[in-house]
Amino acid sequence: MTEAATLTPAQEAELERNLSDPMWRLENLYWIVTKGADDEEGDEGLVVKFVPNHAQRRLLRRLHHRNVILKARQLGFTTLIAILWLDTALFSKEPIRCGIIAHEREAAEDIFRGKVLFAYDRLPPEIREMCPLKTKNKTQIVFEHNDAVVRVATSMRSGTTHRLHISEFGKIAAKYPAKAREVVTGSIPSVPKTGITVIESTAEGQDGEFYEITDRAIATKEKRQPLTPKDWKFHFFAWWEAPEYELDPEGITFTEANLEYFRRIEAEIGRSLSARKRAWYVVTLRNDFADDQPLMWQEYPSTPREAFQVSTEGCYYAAQLTAARKQGRVRPSLPVEAVPVNTFWDLGRNDMLTIWLHQRVGAENRFIGYYENSGEELVHYVTWLMDQATKRGLVFGRHFLPHDAAIKRLGETPDTNRSPLEMLEKLMPGHRFEVVPRVTAVISGITATRNVFASCWFDETECDVGLKRLASYRKQWDKMRGCWKDDPLHDDNSHGADGFRQFGQVADAGEKFAGGFVAAGAVAGTAAGGRRRWGAARRGGGGSPMAV
Repeated sequence: MTEAATLTPAQEAELERNLSDPMWRLENLYWIVTKGADDEEGDEGLVVKFVPNHAQRRLLRRLHHRNVILKARQLGFTTLIAILWLDTALFSKEPIRCGIIAHEREAAEDIFRGKVLFAYDRLPPEIREMCPLKTKNKTQIVFEHNDAVVRVATSMRSGTTHRLHISEFGKIAAKYPAKAREVVTGSIPSVPKTGITVIESTAEGQDGEFYEITDRAIATKEKRQPLTPKDWKFHFFAWWEAPEYELDPEGITFTEANLEYFRRIEAEIGRSLSARKRAWYVVTLRNDFADDQPLMWQEYPSTPREAFQVSTEGCYYAAQLTAARKQGRVRPSLPVEAVPVNTFWDLGRNDMLTIWLHQRVGAENRFIGYYENSGEELVHYVTWLMDQATKRGLVFGRHFLPHDAAIKRLGETPDTNRSPLEMLEKLMPGHRFEVVPRVTAVISGITATRNVFASCWFDETECDVGLKRLASYRKQWDKMRGCWKDDPLHDDNSHGADGFRQFGQVADAGEKFAGGFVAAGAVAGTAAGGRRRWGAARRGGGGSPMAV
């Protein structure tokens, strides 16, 4: 391997002046291994002097106390922060502590060995003599001249960390949610308000700690609110901004779907994409992702919203929600029309209880609201519904409850020996209730819901949490076999999805849509001991149970 040349300034004054300039140091002192080199030795030509690229310079100019970066792949932010933390520790007059968190110990040690130690070992001899090491191991170095520290780990709770970098936090949140929570509750608070925290990742679905932090940062940016040291500053780096993501377009075929995508993205970002940019995107999509567009959105997003359109693998409604967004069926808001509002419930008390608000407008099934809570009695949810009716001028049609609403829950509430259905009928006299029969297998209800999803429209503001529940509703992971199970994971997301599934089962049972909801014609089963049957008599009035 070719060693870096020794730095020999002509004069002592010039050396002192150069070393006092952080940007000069970043552009002249450090050597890195480019992609493809072996961690230990590397190949000739793959060891290069570190010079910040376009995206890295932009981040340096805009760095805040708390920073969250949503990015395309391979823009070098982990390398930048590793070099920046090393530089900070080397030239600080205080015993500053710099930390890097990765999702696994091996990954943390790779970053430390391949970026931090590699750069330090190839500093000019004069600099190493000025800044000798007092301690060195697989995860930490301590400098003798100032007691400054650079270390890596999977979490940092103890002591103060003045500079903290969390690498690929989206992957940590998706694979190890408990570890992500520990980072949020322990590691991030260890940084003082005068310090700097940098979180960076590609997107990993609409769930988890990375998504929540990013979502808040985007909202703050959109509202143009002034940032305090405790606020997260949002940085987005799209693939089309990177000069290196270009390719000669000669011989590359663009499908109509490719062209339509570029037309839509150009309208969103307010600029044209060159033929070379388009060529790179299409070739990468075809060769690296086998034309799997959602994966491309996740790894090389064009916009922040696009990055988070993709849910994690194993999610039931990922394709349906992606199609809804692409087709414009997820709107910032939907008007409340002069038609009845139906509700679809998933019942719980200690568990979460969820309610979807639905209107049938022409051929469209519009969802204009969603609510969830836990640990509350039914009167709490009835109060919320009545408040919605007053504030938004709603007139209710039918309330669709899951099969267990007709089951008496002895001793669980002051209304002993009453089922949730009976309690709701008492709390909401004159309202019409339907109990949706139980399906033999949950996957049948999920399939029914998928079948009618193309008719669904969503008010993104009023259904924000509900949409996140649908996006994150997923299968259980089989740790023994390393694959997805057939059964859904029972978590907070499943409650919102189960409430929505009541709609899917009811809508799919109808032979055609008509009136306010779906036409009668399918006897879907028996509930409450044969007392309640779709297409037969039900509480609250006569006629078709599906017509509003």
